[in-house]
Amino acid sequence: MTLSSAPGKVYLFGEHAVVYGEPAVPCAIERRARVGVERRDDGRLRVHAEDLSLDGFTVEYGATTDDRPDVNVSESLLTAATQYVDSAIEQVRDVTGDDEVGFDVTIESDIPLGAGLGSSAAVAVAAIDAGTRALGTTLEPDELAERAYRTEYDVQEGQASRADTFCSATGGAVRVEGDDCRSLESPDLPIVIGFDGGAGDTGELVAGVRGLREQYEFAADTVEAIGDVVRNGEDALAAGDLEEVGRLMNFNHGLLSALGVSSRSLDAMVWAARDADALGAKLTGAGGGGCIVALDPTPETETALSFTPGCENAFRAALTGEGVKRLE
Repeated sequence: MTLSSAPGKVYLFGEHAVVYGEPAVPCAIERRARVGVERRDDGRLRVHAEDLSLDGFTVEYGATTDDRPDVNVSESLLTAATQYVDSAIEQVRDVTGDDEVGFDVTIESDIPLGAGLGSSAAVAVAAIDAGTRALGTTLEPDELAERAYRTEYDVQEGQASRADTFCSATGGAVRVEGDDCRSLESPDLPIVIGFDGGAGDTGELVAGVRGLREQYEFAADTVEAIGDVVRNGEDALAAGDLEEVGRLMNFNHGLLSALGVSSRSLDAMVWAARDADALGAKLTGAGGGGCIVALDPTPETETALSFTPGCENAFRAALTGEGVKRLE
C-alpha cells in the first residue's frame, strides 16, 4: 500500500471573498487525512473510509447502482465524500496516462467532514499523491496543489479557490489571491478550535453570497472590505502582532455575518471565545455550521467553549509547516 497524509486548515482571514479574487490567508493545522491506495487491474474503485464524521463506510464502484453506504450523514455530504475521491483518481489517471487503472482506497481522517477545516482538500491532496506514487510518479508540491485544486473545482462546479489545496499541499501559513499562491512567514499561533458537530452546505452558502453581491452594491463592498482586512492581517502576521491579528479576525467575522454565512452556534462559540479574552475569534470555512477558530495562549477559551451550548468539541490545533507527508 502507498500511504500519504495531508493537513487540514483554518482560515485566519478571507473565506468567501477569495472566490472573487480577493486575498485569503489559510494556515495548515496538524489534523490530517491519511489516504492509502493499492492498485487493482479491474478498473474498479473500492473506497473504505473511517472517521470522516460518517461512522465508516465501504463502497465499491461499478457494482450495483444502489451501493449507497449505510451511514448517518446527509446525502449531500456523502455524495461529496465520494465525488472528491472519484475526481482525485481521475487526476491520477490523467497524470500517469493509465486510464483503466483501479484502486482500493482507504481513508482515515482527524478532520470533521464539511466543518470548515479543509477535509476535502486534505483527502484530495493525499489521494493524488498516494495514487500517483503507486504508479511510479512523484509530483512536486506545486503540481500536487494544482491537481488537487482541479479536483475541488470539478466537484464544486467551478466555485473552488486554490487556497485550501495549496495550503494542504505545502503546509504553513499561505497567501492566495487568484492564481497567485505563496507561503507566508508567521509566528507560532495559539489556535483553538470549536466545533458544533454540524456542517454547512458550501455550494448553497457560496451561492447565497453571490446572490447578495449581485443584488446589493453594499454586499459587493463587504466582500472587498474582507480583502482589505486580509491585507492588514498580512502586515500584522509579518510583524508578529497577534493582538492585531485577533482584532482583524473579529472584524472579518462581522463581515462574514453580514453576508449571511454565520449561524447561531458559530456566533455563540465566537462570543464565548471573546468573553474568555481570546485575542480574536471567527468562523472558519464556508460557515453555516462547523467550526470557529480563536487565538488564545491561555486555557481559558478552550475551557469556555467546552461549556458553551452547541459546542460539541473544543481543542487546540498546532500550526504545521509540513504539507503532504509520504508515509509509505
